Amino acid sequence: MSQYPFTQADLEALKAWDTPTICNALELVVPARRTHGFTVRPVQCAYPNMKPICGLARVGTIRAAFPSGRSKDDDRAARIGWYEYVAKAAMPTIVVLQDLDDVPGTGAFWGEVNSAVHKGLGAEGCVTNGSFRDLDALAPEFQLLGVINPSHAYVHVVDWARPVSVYGMACVSDDVIHADRHGAVVIPHEAVTKLPAAIDLLTRKEAVILDMAQAKGFNIKKLKAALAASEDIH
Repeated sequence: MSQYPFTQADLEALKAWDTPTICNALELVVPARRTHGFTVRPVQCAYPNMKPICGLARVGTIRAAFPSGRSKDDDRAARIGWYEYVAKAAMPTIVVLQDLDDVPGTGAFWGEVNSAVHKGLGAEGCVTNGSFRDLDALAPEFQLLGVINPSHAYVHVVDWARPVSVYGMACVSDDVIHADRHGAVVIPHEAVTKLPAAIDLLTRKEAVILDMAQAKGFNIKKLKAALAASEDIH
């Protein structure tokens, strides 16, 4: 029996909607999450036209402004430990990587090599307050949300599998992450299978208003009627 109250197919289904729509639905399904659980700062996006990604979180921290202070062997062991952690997942993953530097993004962890490696290990992309580079050589369809910077400086893995926070979005291992060019949101496990029905309801409510607003002769009287009709849809 799965340790999760959802399947990989359930996560795949959520890619049909953008992240703002997922946030709207969460307001219905989990009202207490209305003001938190999502990124609250603008991000740069490697593939703006790519469809949303959705998977289990793999969380870690990095620094780049100064050398790690560890031996070369210890740095290599940390990198391998991180890779092993990313690879150990029951479903596709989304990396959530917090840059701990005073100026996050000083050095890029993500580029041609790491995007290819992580994609090969089952990750669909990354949400980070750190940076990425190699825009023309990134692994195809490996989404990155963060900042762009040309250098990797002294970038190194600090830790993994501990809670992180990226642009206001707190996250732990195995959280469900949905992300696209707008940003990212954590979906509580118990909400995953409830979101499609909530999205259907919201879509039907919005359709009444949109159809009226886009029709000829639209005015404030018709808007009031549309708003009332929308409220009656359950």
